[in-house]
Amino acid sequence: MDISNFIIDNMNNPRELERMFRKEPEIFKRSFLHVWEQNSNSQILSVWYERLNYKETEKTEGASLIDKSFVFMGILAILSGITTRILLYFVEQQGIAPINLIFGILPFMAAYFLYNNSAKKNIVYTIAALFLMSGVYLNLIPFEQKDSMILAYLHLPVFLWVLLGLAFTGNEYSMGSARLNYLKFNGEFCILYASMAISGMLLTALTMQLFGVIGMHIEEFYFENIVLFGVASLAIVASYLVSRNLKFTKTLVPYIAKIFSPLMLTTLIAYLIVAIWVGKNPFLDRDFLILFNEILIIVLAVTIFSITENDAKGKKSISDYINFTLIFLSLMIDSVAFLAMVFRLSFYGITANRLATVGINILIWGNLFWIMLSYIKFLKSKSGYSAIQDAVTKYLPIYGIWAAFVTFTFPLIFK
Repeated sequence: MDISNFIIDNMNNPRELERMFRKEPEIFKRSFLHVWEQNSNSQILSVWYERLNYKETEKTEGASLIDKSFVFMGILAILSGITTRILLYFVEQQGIAPINLIFGILPFMAAYFLYNNSAKKNIVYTIAALFLMSGVYLNLIPFEQKDSMILAYLHLPVFLWVLLGLAFTGNEYSMGSARLNYLKFNGEFCILYASMAISGMLLTALTMQLFGVIGMHIEEFYFENIVLFGVASLAIVASYLVSRNLKFTKTLVPYIAKIFSPLMLTTLIAYLIVAIWVGKNPFLDRDFLILFNEILIIVLAVTIFSITENDAKGKKSISDYINFTLIFLSLMIDSVAFLAMVFRLSFYGITANRLATVGINILIWGNLFWIMLSYIKFLKSKSGYSAIQDAVTKYLPIYGIWAAFVTFTFPLIFK
């Protein structure tokens, strides 16, 4: 079927051309080329020509970029695996703390992001210097099982995570949308990494069984070399796949966010009812107080996860009311926990653990309170959803600053 005459007759009728294109796109494309050769001076047909051929050009240009990015990702993945294995050797010799294994993964993820974003030199140098300083400092302080050292080990990943966010956002580090994309990346990364890790575990189980059948026990070698290499390099591969807009995670993440919030709210309400019923007292029960803080961190993570997956231009939905209720209950828990910690500080004195717990409690309370106020304005139609997302993204550097403070000062203050 040839519709060349139809196209010629309707060269000045864009509506008819569009209608025919949508009705028979393949036939339209084939017939259009013949018409274009005879009427290349037509401005309307020129627009159609670019429209019909743009995808091929875009695909060709994209292929080159993907190849370079893929090769660079592959190199980083291999280097990450090798570095992590070398670090494990020194950990086994008790020469360095196990937390050093993180330097076999995060710096290489940061390197990929910096390359992918074409970051400015000052950003690259800043991130490289901070990673280097963190690694050097961590291994200069005594490797001891003290509370201050354990706190430093726990807070270092948070600081490096914020540093990784700086690499991810690149030249747009001050923009809320870029920070929001980083939070979205984390959710998508975790889902994809977990999916690939499960596949890796199945492969490991099969490998162990196959070699076991022929009488070879390779468990120790396999886990210390192959599995460890895979765990590290897989993080780089997952970063690459998510950054290439993998549809699997982008389709799945919003649904997970909508499911987790109501489940978390139900669990929290049930837990509070039972805790009150059995007479648990956070002022006297240290383990119960620690659990309170763990709940706060989980609620904050779930809330942020849900907020980042919502459309900034979206309308109010049941999920927003669930999130608001979840945040309100969390603030109540946080307030009780804060009073209990102040009580313990005044009664038992200041220690590294208590000071760090009070600090993170105040940070989380401040963040949740800001988010709650933004939610109130949104639910009253006094502001858009972007204000809620701003309450999340603008607070991220504060967590990084606090984590850096604990990591770099507590081992010196609480010797």
